[in-house]
Amino acid sequence: MSILEVQNVNKSFGGLKALQNVNLSVEEGTIHAIIGPNGAGKSTLLNCFIGKLIPDTGTVNFDGHSLLGMKPHEINQTGVSRVFQTPEIFSDLTVYENIMIPCFAKRDGSFCLNPLKRVKSEADIHEKAEHMMEDVSMADKRHMIASSLSRGDKRRLEMAMCLAQDPQLLLLDEPTAGMARADTNNTIELLAEIQNKRHITMAVIEHDMHVVFSLAQKISVLAQGTVIVEDLPENIKGHPKVQEAYLGGAH
Repeated sequence: MSILEVQNVNKSFGGLKALQNVNLSVEEGTIHAIIGPNGAGKSTLLNCFIGKLIPDTGTVNFDGHSLLGMKPHEINQTGVSRVFQTPEIFSDLTVYENIMIPCFAKRDGSFCLNPLKRVKSEADIHEKAEHMMEDVSMADKRHMIASSLSRGDKRRLEMAMCLAQDPQLLLLDEPTAGMARADTNNTIELLAEIQNKRHITMAVIEHDMHVVFSLAQKISVLAQGTVIVEDLPENIKGHPKVQEAYLGGAH
């Protein structure tokens, strides 16, 4: 069953056709990678998913409902969360305080509970924060200030903040960008573990083919604003168009 459906999406900026008749389908409970060179349209497509851009034509449906015309915060409330290239965290707060933020209606930490959040009391918030820290193996760093964390740990913290929102769909924009190989491998393991444990659907935009083929169960390849191939990883690797245009230097 598809949880994210993109049909006949077009987006232009002046005379530049950034997306041309894009179609793709993300199956529920899978990790779906979207790859392609710079300028292929990946970021434009992602911004259509999260409400930062509105397609000129076409539809973007999540869980059977259109996302078109919705603001980013409204889309977030439907069950879609996003992990950015640069971790979006509160640098001046501790790990524990950061993880509690998604459960609050206010950044100052006051317990103004939001009915859209899946918590019922202050005790629920603390319990949830504990679980999130355990899920990303950061319980021993709860009192550390976020700005002092390594790049890999900042990514883990951001992941915990996203998971605290109980997303059905997690959008990841180059989640290993700027990481050393050891942190990249740790992030791969973390994402695989989260997907296996929580069965969260993930759509990943990524340049690192090591990450793509370690995680993805399906891959869409973009070129010049359109999807040229959408298939299983084993078929993507051997596809003539993909090998020629995108994977010739991949490992």
